[in-house]
Amino acid sequence: MSINSEHIDITSSGGTFKGYFAAPEGGGPVPGVVVIQEIFGVNSHMRSVVERFAEAGYAALSPDLFWRIEPGLELTYTPDDVAKGREIRGKLDTGEFVEDVRAAFETLGGRAETQGRKLGLTGYCFGGMVAYLGAARLNPAATSSYYGGGIVNFLDDVGKIDAPIQFHFGEIDPGIPMSEVDQIKSALAGRSDAEVFIYADADHGFNCSDRGSYNEAAATQAWSRTMELFGQHLQ
Repeated sequence: MSINSEHIDITSSGGTFKGYFAAPEGGGPVPGVVVIQEIFGVNSHMRSVVERFAEAGYAALSPDLFWRIEPGLELTYTPDDVAKGREIRGKLDTGEFVEDVRAAFETLGGRAETQGRKLGLTGYCFGGMVAYLGAARLNPAATSSYYGGGIVNFLDDVGKIDAPIQFHFGEIDPGIPMSEVDQIKSALAGRSDAEVFIYADADHGFNCSDRGSYNEAAATQAWSRTMELFGQHLQ
């Protein structure tokens, strides 16, 4: 499928920032997906994820959530860049980046490519945690959260989630031990609209083909499950 892509403006509290947008070329309105970055910014990998959603028939937008600290930052996966990404992540205000995601939803929903269609949410690493908070606070039609660190610090938000949600975790992720995943599963117990998937032999970042921890089998299965979720609840 042919797609169009561009950097667009998003206006939130405090100013205007950029996001990377892609959508199928031509045709009528399609569902949308807000795609939340890792700690590495809206880099080439994150742009490729946005484009992959567009090729699958969605209008997708990844907002630059680092804009309040260092706008336009794009990092790689070297140890130095990992350290820099973590440093900037530590400076972010939770309330502000949730509002920035809200602004991304408003921008995506206001485009001609999505008029009248449902919007979903996904995110990876830092973005996986942001996607979880967005599911609780911003009412997307469905959410797919990948290896979000720190979710256990916000389990009080579980009761606010009122739409289907998936979680994807790597079994050998040292940053998100299975004890934390068990806490998340316990908090979601009894909910038929919440799924927690654990991928054997998969580490943190297993979905990113630019990282040494990339796990093709896990990434393929997680993408299939995300497509099934969005196909059921956004289409």
